[in-house]
Order: sequence, then C-alpha cells, then structure tokens
Amino acid sequence: MKTTPFTDIHIALGAKMHEFAGYNMPIEYSTGIIDEHMTVVNGVGVFDVSHMGEFWVKGPKALPFLQKVCSNDITAIPIGKAQYNCFPNGKGGIVDDLIVYHYETEKYLLVVNAANIDKDWEWVNANNAEGAILENASDRMAQLAIQGPKAAELLQQLTSVNLNEIPYYAFTTGTLAGVDDVIISNTGYTGAGGFELYFYPQFGEQLWHAIFEAGKPYDIKPIGLGARDTLRLEMGFSLYGHEIDDTTSPIEAGLGWITKPAEGKPLIDGDLYVRQRAEGVSRKLIGFELIDRGIPRADYELTDGKGTVIGRVTSGTMSPTRKIGIGLGYVQTSYAKIGTEIAVSIRNKELKAIVVKPPFRK
Repeated sequence: MKTTPFTDIHIALGAKMHEFAGYNMPIEYSTGIIDEHMTVVNGVGVFDVSHMGEFWVKGPKALPFLQKVCSNDITAIPIGKAQYNCFPNGKGGIVDDLIVYHYETEKYLLVVNAANIDKDWEWVNANNAEGAILENASDRMAQLAIQGPKAAELLQQLTSVNLNEIPYYAFTTGTLAGVDDVIISNTGYTGAGGFELYFYPQFGEQLWHAIFEAGKPYDIKPIGLGARDTLRLEMGFSLYGHEIDDTTSPIEAGLGWITKPAEGKPLIDGDLYVRQRAEGVSRKLIGFELIDRGIPRADYELTDGKGTVIGRVTSGTMSPTRKIGIGLGYVQTSYAKIGTEIAVSIRNKELKAIVVKPPFRK
C-alpha cells in the first residue's frame, strides 16, 4: 500500500488503519468516529488527505481544454478562486468530481479523488486535443484539512496571511508554520469551516507538529476517514462511487448547478444535458430522514411504503448530531418532491422516512 507523510504518525497514535484507494489510511482513532465527528462540528480536527490527486493544467490552451472536459464554466473563475466541477464521460455519466483552482494566468490546479487518480489522468490525456500542458503532481503534493469552527483562529497563529480574507471557495499561497509556498484553501468537505493546506511532502511532519502544538488549547484531535464520511453525509455532499459514478448523470444527481453547457463551450455531453433539462430525468438523488428508528445503509431498497421498490440508498448513517437515521439515494422522479413519505427496507421491514432537502445538520 502507498503511504502519506503522516502514515507513521497515524500508526503511533493508535489509529485503526485500512486500505483506501491504494493508501494505508486512518479510519478512526481511539476516541471513535462519533467523538471525532463532534470534535470537528464543535472545535477543530485534522484530516490527512494527502491521498487526493493533483493535476496542473498550464499554457495558452489550458482554458479551452478545461472548458471541454469540465462541466462548469471555467471562465467564471477569477485567479484566487476555486470551482466545483465534474468530468462528463461522453456516455451520460461522470468520470469524477473535482475542484478546479485558478492559480495564475494560464495555470490551473485540479484536485481529484484518490481512487480515480489513474483513471482521471488517462482521461485528461486522452481528451487533450487542444495541447494543454498537463502535469500529474499527485506524488509531489501533500494535503492536510484543518476543519471546524476553531480552525481559523488556530491557524491564524501560524501565518501572517489574513485568513478572514479567504472566503469560501477561495485560496491564497503563503507561509505557514515556517513553511513557504503553502496553498491555503477554503473549500472544506465537512460543512464545519476551516482550511485545506497543500504543500511539499517533505514539510509534512513540520506542519503537523506545529499545528498540533498550537491546537492544544483548542483540544485539537486527528480525525479519520470514518468521520470524514459522516460529516460530508450530514451536509448532503456527494461521494464518488456512491452518489455519483460512471452511470449517473449530474442532472440526476442534483448537480445541474455545476453543469453549464453554453454556446462557445464545446462541453463533452453538453447536448445531452440540455436535453435532460428540457425533457426531465427518470430518477433523482434525494435526501431523506427516517421517521421510524433505524439506520439506513448503502444499497438498501427504498420503497413507496407499500412494498413497491422505487429506488435505492447510496449513503446512509445514524446522524451523530441529530441522532436519527439519514441518507441519500436515488428514487423515481415522482417520489423526489420534498415532504414525500417513502420507506427504507431494513431487515424485511419498511421503515417510514420523509424526503428532505440537505443539509441534515442545521
């Protein structure tokens, strides 16, 4: 398995380690997923997300290339801002979802999912008829996500960069904890606030120890991938391989807002998206809360409450903050309206649920 600059630290801290996307990653620490989840919601926690992939796209052909392979309108990203996107796969599905950072004139950073690095790299190269300069920097970049309502106050002690001047989906580059050229980004996946730091791997331990030393008064804790999943689910954020994949359309997945085919933007699958918007789709991704007591899990059947299957759960859990079962899933479009009563089939019982609009954590 691959390692990150922090793998030995995780093991020394007693983390429960497991393979994820080819990496040996911490799933949870001794305090457990619920405690880690609430630490991020109420305080500050640190995620090792160095397994994520990073591609540079550079040169005069960078913009036309990205306009073709990315669903969103790249021209709408000023330098210093970021944008959520997906790669359409030419067959109506999604190669991956990603964040595009406009780093400099004619220079963009794409941050892709760890499990899809090789697939995404092959995809962007295969579709680079424009001749953009592509560089896979995944092995030369590490990343920590410092998340929670106390994250900004903590990190401000370690940098002269004014963190209050980095709004959501914006970033800057500066010195933090004595390390130069750190990309400081506000694009969190937890809904709890905070920043992501991108840096050269050789500075990983220096940054980790500085952050945890400064974080002692804030009861800072390392957080594993288990709590990362429950945090994103409480926000209703999609996870590749669950809510979105090569068989799901962004229109079905409620991602029409990042899907912007337009005149002069030769987007892969653009005509299909225009047609799906006009004609509608047969299924839609919904959020739901259980009315009855139970825990929904991925691939459980969703029914109309009378035995007829209308869809399936893509992600589900017991909400650590709400103490109720919550989930995301696809249903027939006629059942997707907010307030519709449906059911989750759990152990041959149809447990009542209601369609809601995420986030589940208010």
